[in-house]
Amino acid sequence: MPIQGELVQADCLNPQPALEPSLTEELTVTEAETAVAEVQNEAAEPAQYRMSIQVDIQDVGPCKKHVRVKVPRADIDHFAAEAVAEIVQTAAVPGFRAGRVPAALAKRRFKDEIADSVRQRVLMSSLEQLADENSLDPINEPDFDVESLRVPEEGDFEYEFDVEVRPEFEAPDYGGLKIQRPVRTVTDEDVDEYLRKYVGQYGNRVVFDGAAEPGDFVRASIEFTRNGESFRKIPEVDLQLKPTVRFRDAEINGFADLMAGSTSGTIKTVEIAISNEAEQVEMRGEKLTATIVVGQVLRLNTPELNAAFFDRIGFATEEELRDEIRGMLQRQVTFDQRQACRRQVLEKITESATWELPESLVSKQTENAMRREILEMQQAGFTTQQILARENELRQKSISTTRQALKEHFVLDRIATKEQIEVSPIDIESEINMMALQRGESPRRVRARLQKSGVIENLEAQIRERKAVDFILRSAQFEDVPAPSTSPADDVQALSMSVCGISSLVVEPEEVAADE
Repeated sequence: MPIQGELVQADCLNPQPALEPSLTEELTVTEAETAVAEVQNEAAEPAQYRMSIQVDIQDVGPCKKHVRVKVPRADIDHFAAEAVAEIVQTAAVPGFRAGRVPAALAKRRFKDEIADSVRQRVLMSSLEQLADENSLDPINEPDFDVESLRVPEEGDFEYEFDVEVRPEFEAPDYGGLKIQRPVRTVTDEDVDEYLRKYVGQYGNRVVFDGAAEPGDFVRASIEFTRNGESFRKIPEVDLQLKPTVRFRDAEINGFADLMAGSTSGTIKTVEIAISNEAEQVEMRGEKLTATIVVGQVLRLNTPELNAAFFDRIGFATEEELRDEIRGMLQRQVTFDQRQACRRQVLEKITESATWELPESLVSKQTENAMRREILEMQQAGFTTQQILARENELRQKSISTTRQALKEHFVLDRIATKEQIEVSPIDIESEINMMALQRGESPRRVRARLQKSGVIENLEAQIRERKAVDFILRSAQFEDVPAPSTSPADDVQALSMSVCGISSLVVEPEEVAADE
């Protein structure tokens, strides 16, 4: 029961003042002995003590409850007697044998400890009973100010808190879904094209005196202006002439056409718009003017495919390299096929998901959703540049993407629970071992890095959701359709920087050049 655990822990970390005099006034020895006897008799009974608490639960927002608990005086007195009895039995007081300390003396000497014990007992018991008798399903820590609690001198004890809960909904139909499955065969032309790009990563960019052509680079400065005033300057950056230049929060479309024919000194201006879902709320939708000043045109000088080059990259022959590329491209095809089928499954099972989401999770899960996508792409063998291109796209659509991802999570979790789908320690170890094998690292190192970055906290949920999707796909009805032959990322020059100045989760700016 997560509610009471969080609250009691918080209370332990923040000791409170002693109870008011009504609870700490002296009792006679006879009264104390009677209280001890009553508590001992109750403890011997098999039935757990049931409080007479009154609970009022009200909806105060999307997936948010306000809980008010009223503890009667009789229950407070019960736990006060328990606390006194425990102190009497265990307290060490000079002049008295263990278990023989007069209750009145114990209450005077240990009033703070008794007060803390009563508060802990009241909170723990009332929250346990609240959870047993009410259908609360919290997803985070309650909004609970322990320090504000005071046990009254007389009368009942009341406390209240807000807590976010899981959304309530009926599981959708997920058996026999109709899915279009994209299929594509990796061709020799695909291998040739990837080989050209791969070899280009090891090439040198040399100054070219002629006009820039698609595929060339321009070394340029960019100044962004807002309402005629300078907003931000990028002093120097290498930009490849691709259809799109994508920042984390904006993009320049038609970049290759815009810069074609450029030479040193060429100046181009283009209007861009900050994404409506950029992290800087005040900048969303703002129009900026980008002025691009070309310093140099660069052309890629690629190395020759000879023995020295193959030795450099760790392959014996070109054939061996081509086989590796073909296998990697096939893994990407498989990845894209699975992702396409997965998207269709998620779309179909969330069509009726019109229920509200816990707002506190939306911002928290934005980064988590992106990290899961990036992790899966890394496992499939995508390059850093390809991942970066998709990351920027995800960033610009973060809010809507996160809301959809949360609905998918709750629906898949409901299906996994219904179908008794679980994740074992072996599943987690297998996932880490696979990641380690693909990266040429030890499993221990991979695990340590995942723990440090916080990604491992999402690994179990990721595996469980994947198992739920696989379960749904086993009963799906497939229709094979042609898949696109090229990746959209190939048309994108992605930059690990934001127009508004935020860095990337994936790579640092200086790392981009090595993967272009």
